[in-house]
Amino acid sequence: MDTDFIDTLILTGKLASITTVCLLLIGVWIAYALAYSNSRFKVVFEALICMPMVLPPTVIGYYLLVAFGPKNIFGKFLENSFGIRLAFSFEGVLIASIIAGLPFMIQPLQNGFSALPVSYREAAYTLGKSKITTFFKVLLPNIKPSIITGIALTFTHCIGEFGIVLMIGGNVSNETRIASIAIYDEVQTLNYTTANLYSLILSSVSFFFLILIYSINKKFTISSGI
Repeated sequence: MDTDFIDTLILTGKLASITTVCLLLIGVWIAYALAYSNSRFKVVFEALICMPMVLPPTVIGYYLLVAFGPKNIFGKFLENSFGIRLAFSFEGVLIASIIAGLPFMIQPLQNGFSALPVSYREAAYTLGKSKITTFFKVLLPNIKPSIITGIALTFTHCIGEFGIVLMIGGNVSNETRIASIAIYDEVQTLNYTTANLYSLILSSVSFFFLILIYSINKKFTISSGI
């Protein structure tokens, strides 16, 4: 294996890991708010969060590329004020990956919160527990399968993302060239051996995470007596 091959896999893992951690940190709060909200605008927020699941990645990538561009107000502000250019950079790809991964993290978490009996929260409040304490001590421990499912789905989706990464990051070695982009490159140059190796690694990682999801959910179902 050459250095470029290893660097591409490391960059892929780095992008997927950071994306997953960021989405987990913000996703639990968004999912909690959506699960227990009675707002009439709830469906609007749910629809916006799920948009990356139905829109072509190139569409999201195009809008983000326009927003990040130096001719746009947002992109111009970042570049002039902080010297940051998000287009064709790892940071830009990371933001795009977080946006694209929102439904894969939030939906399992929201379903987990929604499935919990109301009595869990009511009992905690009756015992004088605050909302924060109830959240960390009662609710989160009881949605572990949903948390693991969200982490697994987000990570595997991120390592397989192609369109949005190509639109935002292009194909910059050691910066935005992740494994899915590398597979396309290797096929274009008829280097099927390396393309097969990349594909095998990504397929194996995805298969492992799917096995993990099903195993944990099965164990939880059995322990719950469902």
